[in-house]
Amino acid sequence: MAASPSTARALNDRLALRLLQQEGPLTAGQLKQLTGLSRPTVADLVERLTAAGLIGMVGEAGEQRRGPNAKLYGIVADRAHLAALDVRTEGVAVLVSDLVGEVLAEAALPITGDAGTGPAVEQAVTLVERTLKEAGADRLHTVGIGAPGLIDPASGELRDSTGLPEWHRRLVAALQERLPEARVRVENETNLAALAEQRDGAARERDTFVLLWLGHGTGAAVILDGVLRRGASGGTGEIGFLPVPGTSGLPSATDCEGGFHSLVGAGAVARLAESYGVVTEPGDPAAAAGAVRAAAAADVPGAVGARFLDALADRVTVGVASLVALLDPGHVVLGGEVGQAGGEALAGRVRERLAAMSPLPADVRASGLGGGAVLRGALLTARDRAQDELFGTP
Repeated sequence: MAASPSTARALNDRLALRLLQQEGPLTAGQLKQLTGLSRPTVADLVERLTAAGLIGMVGEAGEQRRGPNAKLYGIVADRAHLAALDVRTEGVAVLVSDLVGEVLAEAALPITGDAGTGPAVEQAVTLVERTLKEAGADRLHTVGIGAPGLIDPASGELRDSTGLPEWHRRLVAALQERLPEARVRVENETNLAALAEQRDGAARERDTFVLLWLGHGTGAAVILDGVLRRGASGGTGEIGFLPVPGTSGLPSATDCEGGFHSLVGAGAVARLAESYGVVTEPGDPAAAAGAVRAAAAADVPGAVGARFLDALADRVTVGVASLVALLDPGHVVLGGEVGQAGGEALAGRVRERLAAMSPLPADVRASGLGGGAVLRGALLTARDRAQDELFGTP
């Protein structure tokens, strides 16, 4: 069935806007070439999108012959401003960008555990407002938030989780109250990191893969056939609760101690490092990542650091093999503070052990985006949602 004229115009507009978002400013002639549309159709859509305030002339192409096709058109980047937040147990990081994702300002703030829920929320919201002002913007269209914990698939809100600060849940409501015009969306941090790795990192353009988060907490993001899988209760990827050999017991419904988390959580990794004589700083949340980073940087076969990485890879492979046996993703990314710190030294060891343990082939790679994966995923999600609303979704 042929599309109606209005539907055809919407499809053409959306195609042109997506090309401008991906390629940057283009001439009408380049839009004609990339879309395959006729010159009159391109002229109409350029006029229509300009009148709607979505695109504008940003310069001229370097052509000798002057004419309409020499004008460069680009998305009006300041049509909307976006914010991305990475909310952790010990603080929050925020950035503000324009509609095409150009970062205009960013900041971070530690929030101690004894700050109290109200003061912690106020500090985080004030940081967002201050960063927005530094970006030269007066309002936000969309706010993307990455946080640890489960997202309720029915309400889209953070669920109550033991061990996570209460201010995390309160922050979402506070931002919506203080920024009433903004669309505030929260997503699990591991899921956002996976979306960023798929777009720009170690899983670029892969439709099926798993990101294993190794950090203060332990989790996994599952993308199958191009779709992020959340599960019936939002708990897909709660691999920290996976019963595994090598622990002192079994996990419970309220505590992942005894599960896979007991082998590869930050505390367990720090203790493992100490047992091999790798120096750590007791009580420092970054101690595990620091120990892994130091061992990976001085990776000499037979050395203390190398033996520590071997032992850690043995543990990590237990969880990776379980994911591969169940999902057959073909590709596994090691993210989180510990996965990023281990880099190829850790990923290569896991890859070798997995090949000996599993009949299913799977490549194992370290994160390609490092510590910025969650913020990047939050920004990409906010940008996509804002563009879908402003550009129109056919």
